[in-house]
Amino acid sequence: MAILGNGKIKVLIVDDSTSMRLLVRSVLSADPSIEIAGMAADGVEAVEKALALKPDVITMDVEMPRMDGITAMRQIMAKLPGTRVLMLSSVTQEGAKTTFEALEAGAFDYIPKNTNSGFEAEIVAKVKESVRSRFGRATAQPQIRTVVPSATAALSKGKKINFVGIGASTGGPVALQEVLTKIPAGFPYGIFIAIHMPKAFTGTYAERINNKCAINVREAVDGEFLKPGTALIAPGGMHATLVRQGGNLAVKIHQAAEFPQHVFVPSVDIMMSSMAEASGGGMLGVILTGMGSDGFKGMQLLKQKGGTTIVQDEATSVIYGMPKACVDGHVADFVLPIGQIGVEISKFG
Repeated sequence: MAILGNGKIKVLIVDDSTSMRLLVRSVLSADPSIEIAGMAADGVEAVEKALALKPDVITMDVEMPRMDGITAMRQIMAKLPGTRVLMLSSVTQEGAKTTFEALEAGAFDYIPKNTNSGFEAEIVAKVKESVRSRFGRATAQPQIRTVVPSATAALSKGKKINFVGIGASTGGPVALQEVLTKIPAGFPYGIFIAIHMPKAFTGTYAERINNKCAINVREAVDGEFLKPGTALIAPGGMHATLVRQGGNLAVKIHQAAEFPQHVFVPSVDIMMSSMAEASGGGMLGVILTGMGSDGFKGMQLLKQKGGTTIVQDEATSVIYGMPKACVDGHVADFVLPIGQIGVEISKFG
């Protein structure tokens, strides 16, 4: 992970709030593997200091005077393309909108400005993970590597797929968009998605993706059924389960406090496990890029029930944590580059 000659990660902190700059500096400088290269109060100063200091990671506020964070990020990455930028986002719908614009423009990830909910641990973890990641490297699509011959072969052996469950985390917003935009209108199965996001973000994210997809994409509502040709995204900040009602799967939304042992919210394990149980294994489980191992236990249960699984490959994952856990745990039927996953899902239709 070491980037500098002294083995430390060089970070530039950018925020127009003095208190936020000092907080971020205090949190990051407490970690011996991180060095604070400098601080900037607006986008113009951020560009100047980035070019002079050449940091490995920049924590970037969005709304700032003189030049906003997205504009500054674009200018920095045009001249220093290997720089990782972590956006600091307000936990509002407007904050969500600008966050997704930043991710599409090239930001590595985002961190909600919520100092009462694990903010300190999250910012340290993401700074460290950003320099381990494949982010910013060549992204040419590699040859597809499959663990079993093909999706068609799996179906020909009697696999019955009635639903699709997808889980993702770091790098997930862009990866999921890549997957869903490949799925055609009229896709015959319902899709349910759990992606680690705060409460204010998932509705905005669903609307943003829906405008780019042939299928319907929206935030899930408690009690509704999973329907063909529709992708439902679990509401942020809460957990979601699927339960069988007749021939349908119904969505159940739960407060995070109901599952205190699960750190990541919404939990992919909770979603995938409940969906595997409710479908009797008659589903396709998909795990995309993300930090940690959330989703592995759910995919493990799905395999035990006879379901089929796909995970994103290492070469195209921003963070190869969640997919790697599935590969190492021998619960991945297919290991595919992100550009191929939506295509393969479509073949199940």
